[in-house]
Amino acid sequence: MVVEALRDARVVVTGAGGGIGAALARRFAAEGARVAVNDLDADAARRVAAEIGGAAVPGDASTAVPEALDALGGGIDIFCANAGVGTGGGPEADDAAWELAWDVNVMSHVRAARALLPAWLERGEGRFVSTVSAAGLLTMIGAAPYSVTKHGALAFAEWLSLTYRHRGIHVHAVCPQGVRTAMIQGAGVAGELVLAPNAIEPEEVAQAVIDGIAADRFLILPHPEVAGYYAARAAEPERWLRGMNKLQRTLEARLAQARAGLVPEQDHAQDHARDHAQDPAQDHGQDPAQEGESA
Repeated sequence: MVVEALRDARVVVTGAGGGIGAALARRFAAEGARVAVNDLDADAARRVAAEIGGAAVPGDASTAVPEALDALGGGIDIFCANAGVGTGGGPEADDAAWELAWDVNVMSHVRAARALLPAWLERGEGRFVSTVSAAGLLTMIGAAPYSVTKHGALAFAEWLSLTYRHRGIHVHAVCPQGVRTAMIQGAGVAGELVLAPNAIEPEEVAQAVIDGIAADRFLILPHPEVAGYYAARAAEPERWLRGMNKLQRTLEARLAQARAGLVPEQDHAQDHARDHAQDPAQDHGQDPAQEGESA
């Protein structure tokens, strides 16, 4: 079903050389939109643009707006802030890693909104789609910079919505769990433990976005079960933290096995993660997550 509001819409998708971004670009094009494909990988941006009949806008996501305006004939109706980086570690991660996560996962959204809002507010219409992550609602074990900045991205999307919705600005926060992309492959043991068991395809995320736009829904959950985890986290934070700590201890045991050269008990760990996701009432917490955007 074609969403009529998307026909001939001028759409920008950042991080669209692969993964969720490429799936979004293809899906918007299928709806009849004119799509500008942004990615740091210029060749990837050009490949996707050629495939869908769109315009390639290679480069940093933070600079995508002015070039996309030129490519789309002077206007942008929908901006998909999809580019992201999956930085792992905790406080021991160096400042450069934290700064990269903050710059890409949060500040690129801020810069885009800063560039777009004047024209959108003047005409009383605009749509901002933020690829956040279930990690923005919950928390991802083993990845403090990622979790912190995804919480920031969600907070910024909420702020945009509550501040400008009466002036015609529509905002959507997309919060998937594991998605089968290059980012999930690079998530290591944490990815195998938490993300892989319930991972979905990028195309499923893109369809959820189209459905969310059609329903004008702020929170888009390609994994619907995340709503229950989020509610349980708010209702019983101590229990949720105890459960997440159990999952953290499982991760540490897996890492110790890997360092010792032992074969990880992958099937057992994935069963643990699957149970963890399917029964949020158990005292092992709710399933946190990290989506796999194309950076």
